[in-house]
Amino acid sequence: MKKDTYILGIETSCDETAASIVKNGTEIISNIVASQITSQKRFGGVVPEVASRHHVEQITIVIDEALTEAGLQPKDLDAVAVTEGPGLVGALLIGINAAKAFAFANGLPIIGVHHIAGHIYANQLMGRMEFPLLALIVSGGHTELILMDEHGSFNLIGETRDDAAGEAYDKVARVLGLPYPGGPGIDKLAASSDGEIEFPRAWLEKDSYDFSFSGLKSSVINYKHNLEQRGEKVNPEHVASGFQSSIIDVLTTKSVRAAKEFAVKQVIAAGGVAANNGLRNSLEKEFKKLDIPFNVPPISLCTDNAAMIAAAGTSMFDAGVRGTLAMNGKPGMELVSWNK
Repeated sequence: MKKDTYILGIETSCDETAASIVKNGTEIISNIVASQITSQKRFGGVVPEVASRHHVEQITIVIDEALTEAGLQPKDLDAVAVTEGPGLVGALLIGINAAKAFAFANGLPIIGVHHIAGHIYANQLMGRMEFPLLALIVSGGHTELILMDEHGSFNLIGETRDDAAGEAYDKVARVLGLPYPGGPGIDKLAASSDGEIEFPRAWLEKDSYDFSFSGLKSSVINYKHNLEQRGEKVNPEHVASGFQSSIIDVLTTKSVRAAKEFAVKQVIAAGGVAANNGLRNSLEKEFKKLDIPFNVPPISLCTDNAAMIAAAGTSMFDAGVRGTLAMNGKPGMELVSWNK
């Protein structure tokens, strides 16, 4: 009988300090997240130096809590998986150095995980991944369509050319006077709206799977400024609804077209913006029509967490991927396949 695999995951790429232990890449044994949202709200976004200081304060605490909640000792673990990039370099280094120290002290191998691979593998914590599959990544810094033919195989077919969806949400939310992060506030306003403003859709070239949301963001800002200059009142609900409809329309339409073209067996969504109820409902509705299985993690696994890093790390561990104690933070790390 195959021995169970226990991986400790560590995630500190932005403003969550997280540690988790995952069994066999599919079962969460513990998942601890220390969020900095309350602290970072004061600045309207993430301040890298503040994030790093919080990580220093929390990292050993969350690792200890993950072990305690799981009822395991370091000797019970098979490896340590940590986010190597992309992310804020100072924040990444806190998690990486903690992971290296823990791995060295306990004689464990260390595995560097790409943050987006982690988001993708959050879906494996909810059920089996069926290949070929299409992954729609929507987060603060990434909006991408990735085709996977097998575990650890990533073929980028579309990406953002400017603002990612999450960045556009945060910038528009700031203009509307909503707190950071902007996604939940806009989603809530849109859901309660009785009308909406029509904003443009950036489809780009006919066959392109790339995304562009900078123009949409500018359109919203210009609309608001023009009303204010005329002394007219802005309806935040209508603006939020129109803005969100534009983003959802583009994301859904391109995902559906890609799923058809590449004849995928499954579509998954991942990343912080995948927590958006409007987007989740739209994707679920459209893929149900096509009879293509659609999966998206619960909201707690869409935002940054260490369980997703441990899940991806398990697949890498099984494929024989190992890192070294020379590992460094890679803020611009590219997503590459580990099964070639």
